Amino acid sequence: MNKEPLHDWKFFRVGGVDQVMFRNAADLLNLHQLDQKLWMTLAMPTRGVEFDPKTADLIDTDKDGRIRPPELLAALEWVKGALKDPGDLMRGGDTVTLAAIADANILAGAQRILANLGKTGATVISLEDVSDTVRIFSETRFNGDGVVIANTAKDDADRQAIADIIGVMGPVTDRSGQPGLDRTRLDQFFTEAQTLSDWAARGEADRTLTPLGLEGTTRASAAIKAVLAKVDDYFGRCRLAAYDDRAAPVLNPEEKDYLAVTEKNISITAQEVAHLPLAKIAADQPLPLAGTVNPAWAGALAELTTAAVTPLLVAGKTSLTETDWAALKTKIALFDAWMTSKPGTAAATLGLPRVRELIKSGAQTHIAELIRQDLALEGEFNQFAAVEKLVRFQKDFYKLLRNFVNFADFYGRKGAVFQCGTLYLDNRSCNLCLEVADPGKHATLAHLAGAYLAYCDLARADGGKKQMVAVFTDGDSDNLIVGRNGVFYDRQGRDWDATIMKIVANPISIRQGFWSPYKKVSRLIEDQIAKRAAAMDAATQQKIAANAQNVTELEKNPPPPPPPNKIDPGTLAAIGLVLTTLLGAIGTFVTAILARSFWEIPFIMVGLLLLISLPSMFLAFVKLRKRNLGPILDANGWAINNVAKMNLPFGRSLTDLPQLPPGAQRSMADPFSEKKKPWWLYITLVVVVALTAVFFLVVWPNRHWIKTKLMPVAPAPADAKQK
Repeated sequence: MNKEPLHDWKFFRVGGVDQVMFRNAADLLNLHQLDQKLWMTLAMPTRGVEFDPKTADLIDTDKDGRIRPPELLAALEWVKGALKDPGDLMRGGDTVTLAAIADANILAGAQRILANLGKTGATVISLEDVSDTVRIFSETRFNGDGVVIANTAKDDADRQAIADIIGVMGPVTDRSGQPGLDRTRLDQFFTEAQTLSDWAARGEADRTLTPLGLEGTTRASAAIKAVLAKVDDYFGRCRLAAYDDRAAPVLNPEEKDYLAVTEKNISITAQEVAHLPLAKIAADQPLPLAGTVNPAWAGALAELTTAAVTPLLVAGKTSLTETDWAALKTKIALFDAWMTSKPGTAAATLGLPRVRELIKSGAQTHIAELIRQDLALEGEFNQFAAVEKLVRFQKDFYKLLRNFVNFADFYGRKGAVFQCGTLYLDNRSCNLCLEVADPGKHATLAHLAGAYLAYCDLARADGGKKQMVAVFTDGDSDNLIVGRNGVFYDRQGRDWDATIMKIVANPISIRQGFWSPYKKVSRLIEDQIAKRAAAMDAATQQKIAANAQNVTELEKNPPPPPPPNKIDPGTLAAIGLVLTTLLGAIGTFVTAILARSFWEIPFIMVGLLLLISLPSMFLAFVKLRKRNLGPILDANGWAINNVAKMNLPFGRSLTDLPQLPPGAQRSMADPFSEKKKPWWLYITLVVVVALTAVFFLVVWPNRHWIKTKLMPVAPAPADAKQK
């Protein structure tokens, strides 16, 4: 067995990470040889990224919402057979030249699409061409999906049959976008239609079930059911009147019932009297079928006479006895019982005559043949999907490689698929923003990235809402607080209102680390002063309230005059001791400084600053060097396989600080600027007073000691010692 020769790879290093470089088609064709330990990621989600979801779904063959190396390699293998030169993928774009297609079936499908769109002779097919399936199939009778529409048939009767069946069975959407009919629903309809027809035939053959025929008996049954309750009510009242003639006046409407009706305009079929009996109640009184009947029921009684009484009893009857009514119900009872066995089918909504017409016309055979002809082209038209797949891969596949196998788009500042836009907030723009589904869950892992994270709620006027996390990599965090608002622009250029709702704090820059100790001390002092001032204000308010309550009593009973103030010697001694200690420390410091040469003093001051700031700067430096994009992406469903570092230079490129445009002019005349105070004068006076106090309290009393230390006495000459 011949062993496949190893491919020579080239890697590039950016941000401290080695990544494979795609130079030509050979790199793509041999990607399966590249050790997956060298891939930047091993899985990425198909949603929540700036990548065409349709293309992602074509690659995600197991439909689990994630793309993995085997699926990517399988897609690349498919491209090898579809294109003459797989290196064309590196060109990108949303068009494919027909001459570049290697697969004959895909080429035929592309030519068929262009022909359907009226572009016969075109040499290029675009994503727009393959995306509009309605246009592609709108002018074709057959499109290979096994679904026919009314216009598929050439015969008017078959067109109407297809339309009728779609109307009762429901449509199946054709590739043209129009409602259609497939073989399953066609066979279901005619099965139901035959069942309905057979059921009706059994009733028609048995005259005890349908004494007037199916249609006539159906009409008679409906007429009887329409008045059944009212006729039973009428004869029931008449029997009660026969039982006791005193009940007759009560069983008929009273005068007040008519008074309520006459207050309104009355029509000949007034519904206001529909609740009254059908006719006047009397013992053994037959029911008149016309004339002196309740006007609201006159029409229903006329239909009863025509549809049931005349054909089932005797023609010309003008009234109906209770015996006649019982006989009428008996003759229709078998039909009503048989009707309960009527098949509950969708086909029945067309009516039995139309159903039998469709069965006899042979519509089932005609439509089935149309569906067969349509399915015969399934193979050809299925290539349309392959054509769309090829065009989408041409547009997106190389982009996927640059965001999966390597992170060239991210480190090349071209916008990675996981970057969802730019956040403008706190006088800077943050370019590393990622959409998140659950900020709380995301932060549990993302904090390991060592980056400063600001989770934001996004909202638009059209009701759109989502959440994202912004990574701040330059500037400071003094004004980044929960609740601050900004503006977010997504990759499509749409603007969103952004509000910080959660912060994961980490160092942003070494500059921030330098000033951090001083800012902390400043905030501590400000907080203490604010607390002390608040406490003093509260105490003052309490004293004022207490004094206000006791004003009257103090006026009535004035207190004795206070004793003269006496100065406590102990207090004076304590104050003197504190001042002496403080001034002594200052004097010692000043003496040590003055003991040095003039050129050494600036270095001493710088050393003091570094002594204070260096620990904070060192901690910031260590954390910034370890900043890693991996945990942020892993928390979003990725499987990062390498250290995606964000070192100091690259981190600064992900957050832009404000800069005036080149050549811009700035006027310094600010009419609302605060008036400058002579702080330098105040500071100079304080320094002079402090130095004077140190001189007289420390230096002058110890001048002989200082002189001895600064100017030691020279040793005596040797000859003087001998003498």
